[in-house]
Amino acid sequence: MAWIDGVRGALLDIDGTLLRNDRAIPGAPEALQRLRQRGVPFRLATNTTRRPRSATGAVLRQAGLAVEDREILAPCTLARRRILASGRTRAALLVPPEAREDFEGVAEDTTRPEWVVLGDLGSGFTWERLNQAFWWIRDGAALLALHKNRFWDPGTGRPVLDAGPFVAALEHATGTAAELVGKPAPAFFTLALEDLGLSAGDVLVVGDDLEADHAGGAAAGCRTAIVLTGTTESGALERRGPPPDLVMDSVADLLA
Repeated sequence: MAWIDGVRGALLDIDGTLLRNDRAIPGAPEALQRLRQRGVPFRLATNTTRRPRSATGAVLRQAGLAVEDREILAPCTLARRRILASGRTRAALLVPPEAREDFEGVAEDTTRPEWVVLGDLGSGFTWERLNQAFWWIRDGAALLALHKNRFWDPGTGRPVLDAGPFVAALEHATGTAAELVGKPAPAFFTLALEDLGLSAGDVLVVGDDLEADHAGGAAAGCRTAIVLTGTTESGALERRGPPPDLVMDSVADLLA
């Protein structure tokens, strides 16, 4: 049985772990059902900023996974909390239009923003838009990166640039470091642990990415499990630092 004694909660990645191209990985719905049946609380984690949390929930349910929107943690959730807690609520939101619904209470400002929030704009990453962000940051706005993923596969088999390279460009041009809120940032895992109401050592982080899921989760003090249905191949495990606590062919093995 793929589990670790003493673990009382789980944080599961979505893309590459539960879904592939918005379709359920075989056995994923049953794995979540087993967690519920055994009373193991869980949250689902994603770095995607291409759609709001409600849309992610709809995709999961359409794929056959019984989840509620409140069980989904995304970078926008933490970014909104960070901005509102700061007392400086004016932000330039460089995110897809649909993702704006996750920023309730944040005042969108493209004149003198106090924050520049950068997510995945896809083809919307134009020179003009990046240059405007450069000016805002030079004028004193803080750069808030929803994530720093280098690339992603839209399902075509050919990876495309994600938000990370554009965050790096603005960091280089302005000489300032972005504040990261998506995986593998410690703040993301802190949010997950608060939501679960558990200590780090009681939580198993399950994902397909050695950097975002394994390294991020381990740095937060969580136990980690890597599945081989996404970005990580078995050969890569031998070349990358301390190994995860578990390696599974698929999330279908969880508590099976």
